[in-house]
Amino acid sequence: MTDAQSQSKHITHWIGGKPFDGEAARRGDVYEPATGRVAGHVDFASAAEVDAAVAAAKAAFPGWRDASLSKRTSVLFRFRELVAAHRDELARLISSEHGKVVSDAAGEVARGLEVVEFACGVPHLLKGGFSENVSTRVDAYSILQPLGVVAGITPFNFPAMVPMWMFPVAIACGNTFVLKPSEKDPSASVRIAELWAEAGLPDGVFNVVHGDKAAVDGLLHHPDVKAVSFVGSTPIAKYIYGTAAANGKRVQALGGAKNHMLVLPDADLDLAADAAVSAGFGSAGERCMAISVVVAVDPVGDELMAKIRERVAGLKVGPGDDPEAEMGPLVTRAHRDKVASYLDSGVAQGATLAIDGRGTPVLGGAGDGFWLGPTVLDHVTPEMDAYKDEIFGPVLAVVRAGSYDEAMELISANPYGNGTAIFTNDGGAARRFQNEVEVGMVGINVPIPVPMAYYSFGGWKDSLFGDSHAHGMEGVHFYTRTKAVTARWLDPSHGGVNLGFPTNG
Repeated sequence: MTDAQSQSKHITHWIGGKPFDGEAARRGDVYEPATGRVAGHVDFASAAEVDAAVAAAKAAFPGWRDASLSKRTSVLFRFRELVAAHRDELARLISSEHGKVVSDAAGEVARGLEVVEFACGVPHLLKGGFSENVSTRVDAYSILQPLGVVAGITPFNFPAMVPMWMFPVAIACGNTFVLKPSEKDPSASVRIAELWAEAGLPDGVFNVVHGDKAAVDGLLHHPDVKAVSFVGSTPIAKYIYGTAAANGKRVQALGGAKNHMLVLPDADLDLAADAAVSAGFGSAGERCMAISVVVAVDPVGDELMAKIRERVAGLKVGPGDDPEAEMGPLVTRAHRDKVASYLDSGVAQGATLAIDGRGTPVLGGAGDGFWLGPTVLDHVTPEMDAYKDEIFGPVLAVVRAGSYDEAMELISANPYGNGTAIFTNDGGAARRFQNEVEVGMVGINVPIPVPMAYYSFGGWKDSLFGDSHAHGMEGVHFYTRTKAVTARWLDPSHGGVNLGFPTNG
């Protein structure tokens, strides 16, 4: 890409089935993380653009709500095929703006497609209940109906997958959707909108507005937005939940994480070391399901650390489009600098910097990219900032514990409750762990326990605000409301007027 080409990229909103054709009062830079260059610019929505997107969704709602389930599923199936056909294109687009390697980005799209496939079964998912003759010649039944216009506010780390946790289910259930993706890597959302249009989705059913807090607040306060889904940091999740709920909206707000991996003395340490490195440094640690803390139960800590060190030494860091690269850069320079600051603060607070990623060689040269290699802080304790904070980068903390009970107390006391894992060959210990741990998603010898699409994704405690997790049946329930109907079809011999209180007979 030449310098001139890199400056020419312009990403705008998608409203009412087409790109926004107005002039934006504000724009943001979109970077190429591997080089540090500005790759283009994205329009930031004002209240007027948010209102236009919501108005388009509101206008499209009656027709889409009344579309048959067969019509909805036919569009969903076509969309699924188009996304699958363009998976490599989407992966390259994600990699260029986020920094993750192309193979990781392709995996992200594939996991998002699983939710699309789940949503293709919406005729079964929307079955209500029916009871005949609840009273004499009276039937009762329940039906699931869409809410109306719903919104999704999504993070930079999964610009395709996280939105696909939301909009396939919402749209399949008959709602219309306004997506506010991260302004750091916005292009994938617009390409997805184009694929929806090609699949035959009516104009206005899926809309995209870009921007910052102004766009978010426009959605949170808009009276025509009935529900808001969010994935991001815990402070913002709390804000989203409180603001949207105060405005009468249904809310699911998924927050941050500090995912612990417990390694018991009987575990296969080679398997555990592979898992810790894979789950800690994949996508440069910019995953809400990344393993950020390894809790090694005595006496395996030193041996496990040696195996982790051996594996990290063989990792290749480089640009996302380099087929040899296993880990790319971080998403922005400011984020890279913040993540790197935990190395100094960790040492100052008593941790051992076992592996310093600041000097990691980069394939093709680091240039001015946002690089930080795999980093390990050993002998971390709970009072350290590197333990307490969600770092969201390639920094793995290793905590030593004297027993299973000590480790369990540590994990369950953490304010986050998103994901956790245990590595052991003891079935009884694993069974006890899954029963006792106060975390929403649990892996047993599986480091990243992201559930399949027909289950629901979400944590506990400060990792979730609201009552519903994403996708699966909880997603269907979030995007629908139940209507109960009681019906009597009178025969010619009905008994006339009766002013008494109705009772079941």
